Amino acid sequence: MRLQDKAAIITGAGGGLGRAAALKFAQEGAKLVLVDLNEEALQETIKYIQKANDSTEVYTVKADVTKEEDVKQYVQTAKERFGRIDAFFNNAGIEGQVAPLADYEPGQFDKVIAVNLKGVFLGLKYVLQVMKEQKYGHIVNTASSGGIIAAATFGGYVAAKHGVVGLTRNAAVEYAAEGINVNAICPGPINTDMIKHASVKWYPDNPQQYYDQITAGIPAGRLGEPEEVASLVSFLASDESSYINGTAIAIDGAMTIQ
Repeated sequence: MRLQDKAAIITGAGGGLGRAAALKFAQEGAKLVLVDLNEEALQETIKYIQKANDSTEVYTVKADVTKEEDVKQYVQTAKERFGRIDAFFNNAGIEGQVAPLADYEPGQFDKVIAVNLKGVFLGLKYVLQVMKEQKYGHIVNTASSGGIIAAATFGGYVAAKHGVVGLTRNAAVEYAAEGINVNAICPGPINTDMIKHASVKWYPDNPQQYYDQITAGIPAGRLGEPEEVASLVSFLASDESSYINGTAIAIDGAMTIQ
């Protein structure tokens, strides 16, 4: 198993890509600290993990990734429980307001930047301190196809995710000599609750219309699945990816290269 006995932190582990990654990491033998603002969702993830691998050593931390003290807490929990941090899936994020820039509320812009960019920065800051001492570590930041191309009416989200790609590259350059790999994933539309909620929001009478509209723009002709993203994250968190550093990898059915 590629992550056997590796100590890992996953933020945003209460659902979506974070939950899928937690399950995959458990199947690959990792020890886990799972982080989310929603404690009930974390407990639900634990149930899934126990079904997949009931021998997994796993701890949960309720944390707001925009708050420095909360970030310190989840990093300290991993350090105290495991003595080290081998892998970090820096994943927590929100969609933010959907509106053209002229109508975008400044407070909503601040919120999505705080969660999706500042939260990633704070995670990097404190996990890198531990990994630098170890001279070892793998970090995977969740960006998005919106970190590669534009997405009309998602201005705050796109700005934050482009920032995540920039932070990823900077961290890789700064810490490659310390034995630390930092990469970003850039998922396109993935079949998660975020997509489901959007489909009902925009087409309450016919949610399938939303799916049809999205998949029409994807050469693969379908949404991605969380498990497909989790497999990529697991690879990047392992020593199999030891010479991959500072990249932003699209996982989008060829959507962004059209």
